[in-house]
Formats: sequence, C-alpha cells, structure tokens
Amino acid sequence: MKPLFHWATLGLLASFAVQAETVTIEHRLGKTTLEQKPQRVVVIGVGALDAMDSFGIEPVAISNFDGMPEYLAKYKSDQYPKAGSLFEPDFETIYTQKPDLIIIGPRASKSYDELSKIAPTIVFAAEADQGYWQSTQQQWRNLGKVFAIESAVEAKIEQVDAQFKSIMQYNQHNKSDAMLVMSSGGNLTTFGANSRFSSVYKDFGFSETVPVSKESSHGDLISFEYIREHNPKTLLVVDRDKVVSKAESNIRQTFENDLVKATTAYKNGHIAYLDVTAWYIAIAGVKATEQMVADMKTSVGMQ
Repeated sequence: MKPLFHWATLGLLASFAVQAETVTIEHRLGKTTLEQKPQRVVVIGVGALDAMDSFGIEPVAISNFDGMPEYLAKYKSDQYPKAGSLFEPDFETIYTQKPDLIIIGPRASKSYDELSKIAPTIVFAAEADQGYWQSTQQQWRNLGKVFAIESAVEAKIEQVDAQFKSIMQYNQHNKSDAMLVMSSGGNLTTFGANSRFSSVYKDFGFSETVPVSKESSHGDLISFEYIREHNPKTLLVVDRDKVVSKAESNIRQTFENDLVKATTAYKNGHIAYLDVTAWYIAIAGVKATEQMVADMKTSVGMQ
C-alpha cells in the first residue's frame, strides 16, 4: 500500500496543476477568473467573433446578426446555434450549451451579471477614451492569455502596429486633416477626436478639420453646406443606413453633389467610404482592424 503522504503529495501537485491553468482577465466590467484554454465558448458580438475566428478558436454558439461580414459567413450555418442578438442574449440557449466561457461585446454588457451566473464572462470591448488601438491590443492579449496563444497574438499585433505607425507618420508629416461624417436616415453628423471614431485622430494621426465640441454617441448634426464651408483635405464617410436598413445604399450618389465636389478632399480624390461593419459593428476584431487600416490608406492615397 502506498503511504498516506504519497497520495497527499499527488493531491497537492494536482491542486497546483489546476491553479496553474487558471487565468484572471481584466475587462470593462471587472476581473474574471477562469480555467485556461476553455473548450466551450459562447460569443455574443461580431468584434469578438472576428477575433476568435482570426486566431482559429471555434465557438459553440454565437449571436445572430443579419449583417454578418462575408469573411464570417460560415457562422450563418445552423452548425452554430444562435444565442440571441447583439443586444439581447438568449439565456436559455446559452445555458443549454454548457459553456465554460462567455465572451460578450459592449452592446450586451448590461447582461453581464446574469450571464456570469451561467459561466465565467468577459467583455470584449475597445475603450475609446484609452485609444482604439491600445485598447484593442489589450482585447487580443486577453484572448491570448485565455487560450494560451500569446505568441500568435503578439505576432499579429506587431504586424498591425507597423501599419498604424506608418499611417500616423504619413499624416503627421503631411499635416493631413480629416472630417468624419456619418449618414443616417437622411441626416449628417460629424465626430471628433473624443468620439467613438477617435481612432481617426488618435491612432491614425489626422487632425480635426473642425474641432467637434459635442461628443455624444450621435455626433454633431451638420449639412453639406457645412462640409463645403470647412473644406476638409480628407473626407471620411460612414453609411449607418447599411446597418439599420436592408435597402440598397445610395451614399455615393448622395455625396456626388456640387458642395462636396468643391472641397479639397474631392478634388484630390481623398474621400473614403469606410467599411461600416469594421468601424461600427465588428469593433476590435482582427480583420475589422485590418480593414480600418486599409480604409485609412485609401483615404490619403497610400495604396
């Protein structure tokens, strides 16, 4: 018979092994401790799903979203149970999946406490006040820590960071200014350096054509006359109607008017119609962030 201390030692070693596999993740709503490399992950949010997919991590259930980007089209399949919307998780479906981790985007964060009763839950969300790119790196590193893929995450961060720095240097050298305009329901609004689109200024190095005083989630209401009056060197357009309406977008035709044509941005070909999924829906995703980089290069003719 093995001596008692032998089994006690094995038990102690096993306990240490379990502890060694536990990680604590800091996120928007606090700290969450969970076992590393969870096998059954529910994802609520397009940005989180984008990042998971980019790093080769397969979820057991996802949120339903009609505007899923083409690179995530496989998740429309019934193979992936739909666990509610971006805003309203389906608690029953999530519970039946027996998850050992739930990852939610900012739109579902109000359900954090209830979801945490089902399984450890973390919020995957870039914080505009911290700077989009800095905060996004932290979201990716959180995934690296959870799934023990730190080297893959750091390699991707290094690759993308070089692109951010290249655009920043170009814009600062050329003293590039930009006006970001969102079109929604026939209204035009502009967003500045402290808004949800702060990355244009803080991460990509544009100066504001006009400082935006009102930093609400809806931006400052403007007109085409306003755009002509302030004459941006670069005009960045976000078509929110592509997200909220299934009707075909006519945003390009709308901006082909005499007031816009009189701007320096139009004359120099520095108008970019930003990918609305990347900038507005799949926030902090890997492919979404790479698309943001591509949009910024296009806007100033870097590619």
